[in-house]
Formats: sequence, structure tokens, C-alpha cells
Amino acid sequence: MAMAPKSFNLLSCISLLLLLNQVLLSHAKSPQSNAVSSSPLSFLNNLVGIRKGHTAKGLSQLKKHLTNLGYMKNYNKNSYDKARASIDLFDDDLELAIKQYQTFFHLKTNGILDSKTIETLRLPRCGVADFANSNGGQVNNIKWPRTKRSLTYSFPRATRKDVMNPIKDATQQWSNVTNFTFKYIENYDHADIKFSFQRRILGDVETFDGPSGIWAHAFGPNDGRVHYDGDEKWVAKGGLDLQTIMLHELGHVLGLGHTSDHDAIMYPIISTGIRKGLGQDDINGIRALYNF
Repeated sequence: MAMAPKSFNLLSCISLLLLLNQVLLSHAKSPQSNAVSSSPLSFLNNLVGIRKGHTAKGLSQLKKHLTNLGYMKNYNKNSYDKARASIDLFDDDLELAIKQYQTFFHLKTNGILDSKTIETLRLPRCGVADFANSNGGQVNNIKWPRTKRSLTYSFPRATRKDVMNPIKDATQQWSNVTNFTFKYIENYDHADIKFSFQRRILGDVETFDGPSGIWAHAFGPNDGRVHYDGDEKWVAKGGLDLQTIMLHELGHVLGLGHTSDHDAIMYPIISTGIRKGLGQDDINGIRALYNF
């Protein structure tokens, strides 16, 4: 029997390897696609219709989420209350927190995790608490001193260059309605306001949770740190508008908290693909805070 030429066997092996590689690639998912598909708030999907007295998987996660947002007490210092908060039980404290959340976002105040409440809870938002609690995440009426009206800002050296124009536009909008001025400097450590993109776990009050959860958080006057979630889609089609989020976080840096006015930049929820400017509520708030 005649043997096949060696060149034919070599080509066959190469073809087989190429085919195998295509099969593997077709089933593989990039880290980004995996991150997008696993929403940090996906546990809420199973909680529609849940009310006081019910038990359901994910309620303890919801309690933690609402604690971070200022709607529940921080139980870290009390072992009994901490254990109670870790149970998947819809108790009195959770009902009270849900009612407060529904009131803030102009939803039907029934204390039930109805579809509209779950839908709102799932929306990407700022990580600063809506109400002050022992977490320390809320700005709490702290102001920059009277002698500090010229603020410097900076980014780490490796930060993407396309953030400069959005931050210039955001700082200019706040300058237009206040007597604050903003100037970029290269020395990140010496800047009054420090912008940076971070991922997942941080050593501060809030932690990031990947795409489609918390998109940024900021610390108030005299601290000046502003952290953006590096896993979010920034300035991309269908993604979060960087200028809008910077305008919002600068409001926190200046001392403003969140408002329930949907038209205001300090409303805690900003959807993807949306560009917002300062609203009258924002202007009234900053002028009242500093007596401009």
C-alpha cells in the first residue's frame, strides 16, 4: 500500500489544530463579557413580591446594600444585630428601609419589594449614601473653608487622556454658579481633588462591585478623593457619560449630598447614554451651603 506524502500529513495536522482552536474560541468568553453577564445586583431578580415575614435567598445581601446606601443601621459593632442582619428574613427593619427608599425615589410606599422597587434598585448609581448613617459615606454638610476657593485636581499618571475634557467641562459648570475655581496640576499627591479609576475592593467606605452596580463614589470637602469604577463602560456608545458622572461626584466633593429631584445632577441614579447638566435644585443647594 502506498504511503501518503509527509507534506499531506503535515497539512492535515495543521488544519486539525486550526479547527480545534476555532472551536475553543467560539466557546470562550472574555473577562469583560463574563463580568457584564454577572450583574452584582442579580440576586434582586428572585425577590419580586417579597414582603415582611417572608424568607428568601438574597435578603441578607439586600440588607447590606441598603446599609451601604444609608437606609439601614450599620450593625458591624453589635454582634447580635449583625447576626440578625445576615439572615434572609424580611423583618421590621427591612420593611422600614424599603418604605424610606420608596419615598425617596417617589415610588408607591408599601414596604413591599414590588416590580417597580426592584427595577429601581437594579439601576446603576452613585455609591455615596442617600442618608447619613454610621458608614461615613454621606457628606454631612461639611464645607471647604472660606480661604479655600481655588481647588486643584489631578489624576494618576497612567490615567487615560480622554478624561481631561470631560473634567474641564464639569469643573466649569460648577465655577459658573459658585466662586470656586479649578486648576489641573500634574502632582497627584498635592492636589485638592484626586480622581482615579479603581476596580473591585478598596480600603475606603465603599467597595466597587463590577459593571452595572456602583459606578463611582466621592469623599467630601477637605478629603477630595473621587473613585470611578474601572469596570464600567465609560464614554462608550450606550455607556456611562463621564462628564455627567464627574459633574455629580464634584458636587459631593463640594459638600452636596443626594437629592430626590430627578432633574438634578445630584440625583443618585444616572442611566447609561444620558448627559445631564446642573439643575436648579443643584444651584440652590450649593449656594445655600456656602451662602453665595
